[in-house]
Amino acid sequence: MMDIIELWTICSANGIILDKKQIEQLERYTKELIFWNGRVNLISRKDEQFLLEHHIIHSLSMLKYLEFEPNAYCLDVGTGGGLPGIPLAIARPNTYFLLVDSIAKKMKITSMLAKHTELKKIQTICSRVEDLSNIRLYRNAFDYIISRAVGSIKSIIKNTIKLTKLNTKYIFLKGGYLTNEIKDAQSIFKNYYFEEVNIDFIGFEWFKKENKKIIIALKK
Repeated sequence: MMDIIELWTICSANGIILDKKQIEQLERYTKELIFWNGRVNLISRKDEQFLLEHHIIHSLSMLKYLEFEPNAYCLDVGTGGGLPGIPLAIARPNTYFLLVDSIAKKMKITSMLAKHTELKKIQTICSRVEDLSNIRLYRNAFDYIISRAVGSIKSIIKNTIKLTKLNTKYIFLKGGYLTNEIKDAQSIFKNYYFEEVNIDFIGFEWFKKENKKIIIALKK
């Protein structure tokens, strides 16, 4: 079982630099997430002892392969208990994050967890993501749209297309064989380019063993 110092070391070895305050924020978030998971099902109960390696470092893994611009706007679709949005917001406090999920009992806890980070650029909303396009504030608003193991690539793009700008990047954390899922999305969104990246971390073999990947999609 990984501890917070080991996570800090592995992140540093892979170019994800976190300071002491950020590590303390991540540690507080993980402790609170486990506490509330006993009351509301935010993550799998059997995964609680592997929260750092299976959830936190996985959420942060995209920072090895791409960077969020300062003051950019990022939408986390199907955030559940705040993953990957809260760890990313802690690691990149100069980026705005909006966390969305349609399950009210989860979002009540996630909103509290987000507030406890004391970050000013993180917000939560309980809504179906497809309904956000009916809110003028969110139309054409986001520079990045991220999702971790929630829904198909095609369905997420379809439900958020009105929220994108000209150069919006989609970033999906997924695993397994994805060729057919990517082809399915390409058949609908022909003006998008899709890149599949195998996550490979120095000092941490879990990503390779579990065939974890990042899919990046953006307009051609």
